[in-house]
Amino acid sequence: MEIVTKELNPELWPELEKLFGSNGACGGCWCMSWRNEKGTKWGEFKGEKAREAQKRLVENGDSKGILAFSDSEPIGWLSFGKRIEYCKLNRAPSLACDDWQEVWSIPCFFVRRGFRGKGVATAMLSAAIKAIKEAGGKIIEGYPSKSTINSRQPDAFTWTGSVSLFLKAGFKIAGDEKRSKIRVRMVF
Repeated sequence: MEIVTKELNPELWPELEKLFGSNGACGGCWCMSWRNEKGTKWGEFKGEKAREAQKRLVENGDSKGILAFSDSEPIGWLSFGKRIEYCKLNRAPSLACDDWQEVWSIPCFFVRRGFRGKGVATAMLSAAIKAIKEAGGKIIEGYPSKSTINSRQPDAFTWTGSVSLFLKAGFKIAGDEKRSKIRVRMVF
């Protein structure tokens, strides 16, 4: 299977919408969970409001990501951007870091069922690292599921990526591994 990656732009909104389907990828998220402002009630925001918010971000060029394709069909999504754009990250004490204003984040992955375990996430991560470097980023973080350290987990628990995915790409564990969440980091 050949995997082609493309960096998100407004013309690719229909492809992202097709990939996410009516469920917004997972539970109506539309990759907006990390962008939630303090006080937002997720139950009232997810679904159509989240779709509309993501569409506005894409149309304005404010949502960054990588789309993966196989035979011209969208099969995967990875979100990336400056950490400051994902306000929910800074509300998680276990993900705190002193240099957060300089960090680029990769907080979310989605790979369509039937294409998981075939290198799609690896291809998207590689494309994201390249895009971040080209944008002048010097520090990249990911927030993989801690439960993936010693075992394979159900897909629903790996939407932030797996530890092994990031480590194979050259990231290192950052922060205190005993905390409730884990950070991985790549510095150029």
